[in-house]
Amino acid sequence: MQPDDRDEIRDLLKRTAVALKEGGVPFALCGGYAAWVRGAPEPDHDADFLVPAAEAERAAKVLAEAGLEVADPAEDWLTKVVQGNSFVDVLWRVCGSPVETDLIDRAEDRPVLSVHMPVLAATDIVVTKLMALDEHYCDFARMLPVARALREQVDWDQVRRDTESNDFAAVFLVLLGRLGIVDPPDGD
Repeated sequence: MQPDDRDEIRDLLKRTAVALKEGGVPFALCGGYAAWVRGAPEPDHDADFLVPAAEAERAAKVLAEAGLEVADPAEDWLTKVVQGNSFVDVLWRVCGSPVETDLIDRAEDRPVLSVHMPVLAATDIVVTKLMALDEHYCDFARMLPVARALREQVDWDQVRRDTESNDFAAVFLVLLGRLGIVDPPDGD
């Protein structure tokens, strides 16, 4: 990502959050930028927001009414907000499941680039990132800095419970233990 691209994505992130907030749509910053707010390295790609599945259509309408360019991609679980070469994903499904309000309710209000907005809880950030791992996308190199930066903010026992159905996540958690980033599960 070029410095001007980073400025562009940051601007779009702020504009998207303000539009959702002013439109009364429940939302939370998630993904790499949520991790960045909590101390992880800044991502080199898009920003992501979650909205409850029941609010997906209203979110798209609110964003368009705020003057943002809204695109409907082929995927049926998100809307893209586009500005120049940058985009923000507004997701209403993660890892195949509809986003429920409880996930957004657990988010914490934080300042992000001088705009206060709900930011996904650290445990939920790690769970959603780990549950996205599969045979088509299994990039532990991107996950290691996030886990390292968030390790003291995360309930690792909860992460283990919430990701136990994903073998890729389980292997990553073993790696974190072997590297000394997290303690092994209780009882080990």
